[in-house]
Amino acid sequence: MSFSASWLELREPHDRRARNTTVLDAVAKAFADHSSVAITDLACGTGSTLRALSPRIKARQNWRLADNDLSLLARTPQSQPPDLMVTTTPIDLERDLEAALDGPADLVTTSALLDLVSDAWLERLAVEAAARRLPVYAALSYDGRVEMTPSDPGDAAIVGAVNQHQRTDKGFGPALGPDAATVAPERFARVGYAVVQGVSDWVFGPSDREIQLETLTGWATAAREIGTVPLPDVVAWLTRRRDLVAAGRSTIRVGHVDFFARPTGSR
Repeated sequence: MSFSASWLELREPHDRRARNTTVLDAVAKAFADHSSVAITDLACGTGSTLRALSPRIKARQNWRLADNDLSLLARTPQSQPPDLMVTTTPIDLERDLEAALDGPADLVTTSALLDLVSDAWLERLAVEAAARRLPVYAALSYDGRVEMTPSDPGDAAIVGAVNQHQRTDKGFGPALGPDAATVAPERFARVGYAVVQGVSDWVFGPSDREIQLETLTGWATAAREIGTVPLPDVVAWLTRRRDLVAAGRSTIRVGHVDFFARPTGSR
């Protein structure tokens, strides 16, 4: 599964604001005494994780950005300060995860990925990272929580359909969807990692009209595809919610979780 560059650009400032600072601080502290850090970013998109994390690591950095979408890789940063080197790697992470993790690396990062992968793929990631003793920073995993104000009678049915849609195959097998936010930290703890985690919710205010409209439209599309809510009800719900956005009366909170998993000496 891939996302459009326009959607990634729209969401990036909200992602950056949502990222959990305690988790980010834990990543920075882990590399505080390093003179250089090699980082592999899985499903990098256009490089949002690089832009969010690199200013916090006070060391020379060599980022390897991995994604299967060549058009997104072409939009990753091409010019960086002298102490920041960036290379791109086109790769199918479902098929070639192990190859993506091979080579020099001190840290693996990813954002908005783990809720799209299967339980089997997540197990591969944990096992392969543990075999290489690689710390993992995973941000912005959707956890199924949605709060919309004012509320609407159709909200619960739409969110239920969205969460069902999140569990369909996104290219890695049946996706964990909202369960990933709980399952992923537990999976790393099971293979001997210490885990720091915290919420990283999107919070869209009344002035965040564009991303509210895109999010609501995406949810309506997901509900239509799942088919548990009659199409006229989906259309009516989307119309009411769009009207609230246009009137400057809508706020939305979307639950996400970040974590930093670091190998310990217990395994």
